[in-house]
Amino acid sequence: MSPTVQHTQSAYDAPGEKVRRFLSSPRAMLIGGAWVPAVSGHVFDSVDPATGSVLTQVPDGDAQDVDRAVTAARRAFNDSNWRRMSPMDRGLLLHRIADLIEAHADELALLEARDNGKPVSVARSVDVGTSIKLFRYFAGWPSKLEGSTIPVSPRGGLRVLNYTTHHPVGVVGLIVPWNFPMSMACWKLAPALAAGCTIVLKPAEETPLSTLRLAEILSEAGVPDGVVNVVTGRGATTGAVLASHDGVDKIAFTGSTETGRLVVRAAAGNLKKVSLELGGKSPNIVLPDADPEAVAEAAAEAIFFNQGQVCTAGSRLYVHDALYDEVLDAVSARAEQIVVGPGSDPDSEMGPLVSARHHARVTEYVEAGLRQGARLTAGGGRPDLDAVYADGYFLRPTVFADADHGMRIVREEIFGPVLAAMRWSDVDDLVAKANDSPFGLSAGIWTSDLGHAHRIADELQAGTVWINCFNLTDPASPFGGFKQSGWGREMGRKVLDLYTEVKSVWVNLDRVTGA
Repeated sequence: MSPTVQHTQSAYDAPGEKVRRFLSSPRAMLIGGAWVPAVSGHVFDSVDPATGSVLTQVPDGDAQDVDRAVTAARRAFNDSNWRRMSPMDRGLLLHRIADLIEAHADELALLEARDNGKPVSVARSVDVGTSIKLFRYFAGWPSKLEGSTIPVSPRGGLRVLNYTTHHPVGVVGLIVPWNFPMSMACWKLAPALAAGCTIVLKPAEETPLSTLRLAEILSEAGVPDGVVNVVTGRGATTGAVLASHDGVDKIAFTGSTETGRLVVRAAAGNLKKVSLELGGKSPNIVLPDADPEAVAEAAAEAIFFNQGQVCTAGSRLYVHDALYDEVLDAVSARAEQIVVGPGSDPDSEMGPLVSARHHARVTEYVEAGLRQGARLTAGGGRPDLDAVYADGYFLRPTVFADADHGMRIVREEIFGPVLAAMRWSDVDDLVAKANDSPFGLSAGIWTSDLGHAHRIADELQAGTVWINCFNLTDPASPFGGFKQSGWGREMGRKVLDLYTEVKSVWVNLDRVTGA
């Protein structure tokens, strides 16, 4: 049977009063502490993925707006009130931001569900919940960015003190994606603010609304004018200008590998620092001693969570011959049971894809899988919908069996709810195929033999390996990829290296009075 489509009309058509007011009032960009339109006066539509209708309009920023924002960020960075804010006060500021996000959690989750399409339950627990945790975690770091004293051996027998200090890198440009709009913004905002940087943030053109609401919360929390600026616009114009701007000291980008290459080229002009969190094609590996029923449920969650619009999605499922048929049947059955519907309906397990363009892209991959000979065991088209959702960007959870490594659905990142399942019998061949990808973001292993799991994990070329779990992250744990999945690490202590410079100071004690 096809997935059930839930559409509780009152829940969808009567969002919270705060969200209604937010959508009905004119949207503007935050630059230098003021809410302003684009210099050009141009706007673009923010569209509800469940219906294809316009939610509201936002400014379509361009080079002039980016330049205004960078100028404001530079002015704020040079302001002694921000530069000299004590570590304790900066930490308290981040705690206030977390408190306010928590106070507005339901509103933010509903707004995210309307703009992105994801289930409101996911937006509340993952997007909003992660954002709160990020600010709470990084609130503790300003008072712990310690330097060190180093025992050096200078020439000439000089008595020398050598110590290091950490300094904010300066003005940073943050370009964030549409799949987790708010939490991806906070992944970058929280450590950048903890380090003392100032920021120009560009949300994805498909999903700008939660970032604009977050900017209001930052101002309410007391973030000084110009420390955080938000410019909305197109990636090919606004994002490209931000990446190439000579007034930006560092760019942090999350998105596709293809766009990441463009960011690197754009950033070369002033040799700004660059960090990239890019695409993935994650192998999810099932060993013969795994629990088939538990694995099937987890494998479905790994690929269909957030409509498959996850860089770490477990899109390549490798199942040992002994369990292949049992696991595949169970995963396919689970795919057919998933409740598909508008994100603002609390009963929905999977919402629409983010845009008409992306829906067409993912659908083309489904057609390519069929053309190249993969066997469709679930999904593959649109679910049955009421007329109100006829123009929404829905796609049924899709499972292909008997895929091989020459197929596009195995080689390329789809970024949608499409699973390619394959058999394996030889572990060396399995590892070789799992690593046979330009990506190296994440991988999963399912087994009761932890010794075997550790050995395979050591050989996998991936920045994160999950054993008997999938898609777990935490603000304290570094996240990033090998190969073409990115540069640098987000979260944890490691991310602060991306937003700070280390200064080495040498003091000749023989020339110091009273030494």
